[in-house]
Amino acid sequence: MFDVADCLRRPQIGQPHTFESGATMSLSRLARYGLSRRGPLGAPPARPLGAPPARPLGARPLGSLSCRRRPGQWPARTGLRPTAPPSRGHQTARAAPLPGAGCQVSALGARDEDRLLEVVWGDGGRSLYPYTWLRDNCQCPACTLQSAQARSLLFSQLDVHTGLQEVQLGADNQVSIVWPDHHVSRFELQWLRRRCFSPAARQAMQEELFINERSHWDSELLIPSASFQEVLTDDKAALDWLLALRRVGVVYLRGAPSERGQVARLSERIGFLRLTFYGPTWQVEDKAMAVNVAYTAGDLSLHTDYPALHHPPGVQFLHCIQQAEQGGESQVVDGFHMAEVLRREDPQAFRTLSSFRVDFSDMGEDYCDFRVHSKNHIIDVDCEGQVSRINYNNATRDSVLDLPLDQVQEFYRALKAYVDIMNRPTNVVSYRMEPGDIVTFDNWRLLHGRQSYTSSSGKRRHLEGAYLDWDEVMSRLRILRHAVVHEDRH
Repeated sequence: MFDVADCLRRPQIGQPHTFESGATMSLSRLARYGLSRRGPLGAPPARPLGAPPARPLGARPLGSLSCRRRPGQWPARTGLRPTAPPSRGHQTARAAPLPGAGCQVSALGARDEDRLLEVVWGDGGRSLYPYTWLRDNCQCPACTLQSAQARSLLFSQLDVHTGLQEVQLGADNQVSIVWPDHHVSRFELQWLRRRCFSPAARQAMQEELFINERSHWDSELLIPSASFQEVLTDDKAALDWLLALRRVGVVYLRGAPSERGQVARLSERIGFLRLTFYGPTWQVEDKAMAVNVAYTAGDLSLHTDYPALHHPPGVQFLHCIQQAEQGGESQVVDGFHMAEVLRREDPQAFRTLSSFRVDFSDMGEDYCDFRVHSKNHIIDVDCEGQVSRINYNNATRDSVLDLPLDQVQEFYRALKAYVDIMNRPTNVVSYRMEPGDIVTFDNWRLLHGRQSYTSSSGKRRHLEGAYLDWDEVMSRLRILRHAVVHEDRH
């Protein structure tokens, strides 16, 4: 039986990690790091929508994902912060996890005064559906283009105050509705229940679609790793890789050929690369007249890539083709976790960095000539106040600072507080890439850096990099999850 203790020992803080091949971690152990195909850590299992009941945790090894071995360390703690389980709603008693294929209905009712269809499920749950929503989402061929699962019904044709003439449960176990204009809509029970409007069901659906839960970590993170070849050829391995990338934010791939072109091969497993002014892929080397500080041999402070764009790339690949003779160790930090630490320790600094917009710029000539300028918050938050993206690169932070005079000092104070938290040794994970290693990480979440290095004429440090957007990555994740669930059923 593989044990986490075989992968995690206690090094001196800041000691770089090294990989060893051959070690794999079971699903039950990787679940500690948020790598399960199941739901968020600490929550009731949220199996894929419509999937059969999940197997017991640990029933199937995660296979290609393994762990990063740290010389001299024992697992006193994981460093991961499991997020809170989703709250349960009041409208449907059993809305989370979302149901499988065995939906049954015990009662149907039309509440005309509220213009709501009430469904009482066989397990005691209860759901309410607005008439207008049901008519808007009629699944018949006249209203939905079946080949694309796209709405054909024009909004100008929708009566947003429609009533309901008749509702019944048909012999085919579908809810059948007759509308006042005599149009008939039929809905499968599973389709309806997955779209329940209860808070718990809505949250479960959003988690299934977007995987919003994250596992926060600090310097004791055990970076998950996988085989490059298995990710390219095995759907389960690829799914596990992308799930870990989404939840943990960083995954190491081992065993790639030490030659250019491998990040492009990896991107084809997902879809396509994000083209930027540095090209579809780019070579990180010490270059004369460098157009980017990464193309030097000096230290690189912790940063996200490309905040000079209003929509920075979401995912980054870095492939080590040749390592430096001395130095060149890499560092990563969980920017989301650090933002939450800042919110807790210095709420005013968090408010400043999430409300002040900062200018970033980048200019030069590479793939083509460019002169880009953006305004971004250092910390982006969504409508619920959750951290959604970090935009910080000290090298491209512009001298233009579009703030009132009396807010300038507060901005600097707040940014210093955030950077100091990031640079605490207890928060930084250091590692050294070797030829054939590819690190894949969330550029909206992780900040990465590099120590200075020395190269000789025969051993020049060379990494090849590439970007992707999260839309493409999440698309492939959903496709792989559907394929793996379908395979598991059979």
